Amino acid sequence: MSNKRYPEEFKVEAVKQVTEKGHSVADVANRLGTTTHSLYAWIKRYGPDSSQYQAKSDESAEIRRLKKELQRVTEERDIFKKSRGVLRKPVRLRYAFIKANQAVWPVRRMCKVLSIHPSGYYAWLKQPDSRQEKRRKYLLGLIKQFWLESGGVYGYRKIYSDLRDEGECCGINQVHRLMKREGLQSQRGYRKPRPKVGTENVVVANKLAREFNPTAPNQSWVTDITYIKTHEGWLYLAVVVDLFSRRVIGWSMKSRITKELVLDALLMAIWRRSPSEKVLVHSDQGSQYTSHDWDKFLKQHGLESSMSRRGNCHDNAVAESFFQLLKRERVKRKIYSTREEARMDIFEYVEMFYNVKRRHGSNNQLSPVEYEKRYEERLISVY
Repeated sequence: MSNKRYPEEFKVEAVKQVTEKGHSVADVANRLGTTTHSLYAWIKRYGPDSSQYQAKSDESAEIRRLKKELQRVTEERDIFKKSRGVLRKPVRLRYAFIKANQAVWPVRRMCKVLSIHPSGYYAWLKQPDSRQEKRRKYLLGLIKQFWLESGGVYGYRKIYSDLRDEGECCGINQVHRLMKREGLQSQRGYRKPRPKVGTENVVVANKLAREFNPTAPNQSWVTDITYIKTHEGWLYLAVVVDLFSRRVIGWSMKSRITKELVLDALLMAIWRRSPSEKVLVHSDQGSQYTSHDWDKFLKQHGLESSMSRRGNCHDNAVAESFFQLLKRERVKRKIYSTREEARMDIFEYVEMFYNVKRRHGSNNQLSPVEYEKRYEERLISVY
């Protein structure tokens, strides 16, 4: 245990389990496989009483204030940019612009930028249709009826003729505009599909070949990336899973999906496992895993690369299965206000529950840590 090395990200999250979640030092140290002496040292360095924590808290508060101000200025700028010309239009058109973009920006902010009162907008919502708009909706209903009766093959010229036969007074260009707005068009000719030529580009062969049940630890690892939604934006999570016990042995969480995200997760796995023999590391063909730095890192640490076939998620089914469990059992049941809140909750799920407590079907209903412990005990009894 003493030769293990943990990254700073791991230590910070471990301290939060004691200082914020209320777990005892002994319980956290036992679950994470470290010593209480080390955990006390981490608390002294990264805990709430440390100067580093206080400085980081003050800095985070200032950053949040600046982000909020930047969001306000950016939204007003984007509203002006997108509403170019709307300020010169009648009020009802400005109301229509707000209604069309209320899912993008706050209503009151758009009202302020467009110089209208929110109460007027909400009154317009109760009865927004003018006499001309009601006429257009009536014509559109007839157009859809004639278009469906034709089997979806008529264009605007034939629809116009049908309307004239019914005694409706309208212009052919108006029919064309209404059909275009609703996506109604005439039947077009079919394009013959072109056959694929050449051979598929294979970056690295699929050496794992869906052999998801190795006979010992540190033979095959799989890695992948997912994203977690927060009110601050996406939080990206990379994990490394040992196929023998389905234990998450490495992870990293960042606000950007870069090659450092996957390299930090794999580095944590190497520090925690210290494999003595070559390990097969399987991933998909994402840009982070096909980078030169990833390939160089694998060679430096004596690891062998394997990749899924392009567009085939089943070749990396175990990593996909873990992400499905994480989101079903934890992420989908919560709403994260900040990335920090999501980071702490995911750490608790992975290190405090999934690895040490959650029973796994492929492990004879044992947790990954317990399954590995039973395996080591069998080896000792044999020798």
